[in-house]
Amino acid sequence: MRFLLSGYYGFGNLGDEALLEVIVAQLRTRYPLAEIEALSADPDGTRHQLRIDATLRSDVAAVRRAIDRADVVLSGGGGLFQNATSLRSLFYYAGIVRTAIGARKKTMIFAQSIGPLDFIGKQVVRECCRGLSAATVRDERSRALLAPLVSSVDVKLTADPVFLYDPPVPATEQLAAQGLGEGSDPLVVVCVRPRVGFDEISRRVAEAVDRLAEAHGARVGFVPFGGAEDAESSTIVMRKCRSNPTLLPATNLASVAAILGRARLVIGMRLHALILAVRLGVPFIAIPYDPKVLGLCEDVGYPLPPLWSYERRTGPPVTPSALADEAWSRRDELAGIVRAGAERMRERAAENFTELDRLVS
Repeated sequence: MRFLLSGYYGFGNLGDEALLEVIVAQLRTRYPLAEIEALSADPDGTRHQLRIDATLRSDVAAVRRAIDRADVVLSGGGGLFQNATSLRSLFYYAGIVRTAIGARKKTMIFAQSIGPLDFIGKQVVRECCRGLSAATVRDERSRALLAPLVSSVDVKLTADPVFLYDPPVPATEQLAAQGLGEGSDPLVVVCVRPRVGFDEISRRVAEAVDRLAEAHGARVGFVPFGGAEDAESSTIVMRKCRSNPTLLPATNLASVAAILGRARLVIGMRLHALILAVRLGVPFIAIPYDPKVLGLCEDVGYPLPPLWSYERRTGPPVTPSALADEAWSRRDELAGIVRAGAERMRERAAENFTELDRLVS
């Protein structure tokens, strides 16, 4: 059997690379004789990192040949079916699905977040997914959006595969080399990303960071999950801080997991920063810039209000300093909620592969 994986792979975004790493590991465990191929912006890097076949995702002819070679095409994970980034992006990912269905391959939307989709976006998904074999989504909002568009398929609510990630035991000397030895406690990790309206977000994050550093003695480090663009966003926030946060290296999934595992609190925009925090039992302050982040908070049953949200929220606004104080004082309680949520989400994440088993059996 040969699997082809389509996602936002090879761009250096640690969240998406974590998805690919976990999906590949799970496929190898379940189908040890299977061949695996991924569409990647950096096929050489993907081959070297994961020891799988990889095809340049922008080479239309090569992508078609990869689809022809495959027995099963998985679209995901990630937030691929949305047109907030661009309609072009949606056409690309939906086009892969349309081509795979046209080639009579078993084709599955796999552990995706769906949306935002406007009227045109919904029509693209509906038309390109006619004949889809199976679908799983990682939050209830996505299920409600996708189900009417693919009415011939029972859309299953699962969870992000990264909840199945089992981090290696971090080497103490490696953490110390990154400035995260015993003297770094208590550590707070911040993960931000660019978006429209980032000026307000950066101001609120800076206020929360200063409060945690000055009132609670936290050492704050920024981890750029998305590479250079996140490093730039982190620098913007750091320049607004009175305290002295640092920029921490984000070289690979294992090193980031080690850093997050040391944290007493995470402030996160990036979905996979928050997923790893949940997986590692670390409480967090969320910044839902996108429905998928709010969906995670809802699925985990997280009680803390967000630092900022794309949605208008009712009730009196919470100041960043007050939210930072609340999160710090409730750390033990919130960690318990997160750990309970992690167990539920791991079970749900495994259901992606249970659905895949049904598809290929």
